[in-house]
Amino acid sequence: MGKSSLGSGLDFLFSDNTSEVQVKKTLRTSEIEPNRDQPRKVFSDEAIQALADSIREHGMLQPILVRPIGGGYQIVAGERRWRAARMLGLDEVPVNIRELSDLETMQIAIIENLQRENLNPVEEAAGYNDLIEKYGMTQEKVAKMVGRSRSAVANAVRILALPERVLKMVENGDISAGHARALLGFENEEMLIATALKAADGGLTVRQVEKAAQRSTEEEKETPPSNKKIDNYFVEMELSLHEKLGRKVKVDYGKNKGALILEFYDKEDLAALAEKLAKDE
Repeated sequence: MGKSSLGSGLDFLFSDNTSEVQVKKTLRTSEIEPNRDQPRKVFSDEAIQALADSIREHGMLQPILVRPIGGGYQIVAGERRWRAARMLGLDEVPVNIRELSDLETMQIAIIENLQRENLNPVEEAAGYNDLIEKYGMTQEKVAKMVGRSRSAVANAVRILALPERVLKMVENGDISAGHARALLGFENEEMLIATALKAADGGLTVRQVEKAAQRSTEEEKETPPSNKKIDNYFVEMELSLHEKLGRKVKVDYGKNKGALILEFYDKEDLAALAEKLAKDE
C-alpha cells in the first residue's frame, strides 16, 4: 500500500517522518516511552536485531516520530527503531516532535505499521476496532484512511469474535486470516476450536474449513438437543487428548461404539506414546 492511498488529511503528519526530511532534534532514549495502545503488540527479536545491525552500520536514517506527553515523549511511529537503538546502547536518537491528539497518534501508528511492518491479522483488526470503538470512526472512514475497501475493514474486524485461543493461533501464524474468517461460520465453539487445531496442523485448507463449518451448522440444526451434550463431550475429550499427548487425536463414535485414533510418526514415536499411556494408567 503506497503513501498515495492514505487519506489526504494524514499526509502532512507523515511529511516530517520521511527519510528526506532534515532531522530537527535528538532525544535521549531514556526520555522516550512506547505507546502501550499502539496496534503492534508482537515484536520479532530477529527483526529488531537485523535493524540494530543496519543502524550500527549505516546509522538511523529516519527519525522517530514522538509527541510530548507527561513530562516526557511518547513514540508515535518508530518503536522498532527505538528498540533497536536501546539494543545497541545508544544514548540519543534522532526524532521529530509533533503535537498530536490520541486519535492522530493511533491513525499514524496503524498506517506506519501497515506500510512498513506488516501487522498480523489480529493486531490489524484490533487497531481498526480501536478507531471505531474508542474514537467513533466509521468503517468507511477507517477504510479511506488505510486505502482499503469498507468490506476489507469489516472482514478484518470480524475475526475478533473468535475465541482467544484461536486468535493466538492467528497471531502466531499457525492459521491464516482466511482460516480465521472461515472459522466464524461455526456456531459450536468446541467444534470451531477442534477445526482450528486441525488447520494449524496443516490438515485443512480454507475451503475445507468453510465446508466443515457449513456441515457443522447443518448438523447442529438437525441434532436433537439431548444429543448435543454427548457430541460436545467427545469434542472436549478430543481437545484434551490433543493437548496432553501433543499429536492429532480423532474420536470416532457411533450409536453404540466408537474408536480412538492417535497419530504417530515412526516406531520410536509409537514406543514413546505407548510408554506415556502406560505411565498414565
